[in-house]
Amino acid sequence: MANNDHRGVPLAQDSGAEARPPRPDKHVPERKCILTGTHDARDNLIRLAIAPDGTVMPDLRAKAPGRGAWIGVDRAALEAAMAKGKLKGALARAFKDGTVTIPADLADRIEDGLRRAALDRLGLEARAGALLTGSDRIAEAARRGQLHLLLHAADASEDGNRKLDQALRVGLDAEGSSLRGVVIPAERTILSMALGRDNVVHIGLTAPASAARVADALSRWCGFIGRSESASALRSRSVGSIGATNFEVKGSVTR
Repeated sequence: MANNDHRGVPLAQDSGAEARPPRPDKHVPERKCILTGTHDARDNLIRLAIAPDGTVMPDLRAKAPGRGAWIGVDRAALEAAMAKGKLKGALARAFKDGTVTIPADLADRIEDGLRRAALDRLGLEARAGALLTGSDRIAEAARRGQLHLLLHAADASEDGNRKLDQALRVGLDAEGSSLRGVVIPAERTILSMALGRDNVVHIGLTAPASAARVADALSRWCGFIGRSESASALRSRSVGSIGATNFEVKGSVTR
């Protein structure tokens, strides 16, 4: 069975990068996790909001009005905090209201929302023409050094992964290294439905901005379900990234 936690693919070099002056570092808004007390980029955390009936709900797009609370732990840590009453206490302090209701399926709702957001993002990039499928097309782009992100379905064959990973290393002049694509937690049937294409086993992103958006959505999903190495590999090139190991530094992610 293929190892699901692979080191990610570095962004291809921009031939015009040396001619442009470096841009100043962009300010990254941070928030504090109510369970661990650690600070992280807002886009790396999950916002919780209160519905009109007092029920705590995931606000994955951070758009709901009113006060919000932020968590930066994986599913296992969240469920442990719920079981021990730590989440309820943290939310009572954050919202200054001890009567909030935490649904028993809160973790399911978060995971389903992150999964849906990641698959929707892949679908959007496919419709925009920024995404390649088909081993031959991906291999050709990889050998030319045109891939900014290489993804493999969870049920892709090791041989298929190995061939595309090798093409990637050739294109990036990284032969002999351990660079490879990232195996994501979605099987080919799910990816095919998300992209509206037949038999999607591998995905290649050729546009830097598209690769960053996809990596951002996938890293949030992988991080929450405990796929720490995949999340780190993806987060290193995501839109809201402030580092490559954000989920791991919280000490809450397990393999």
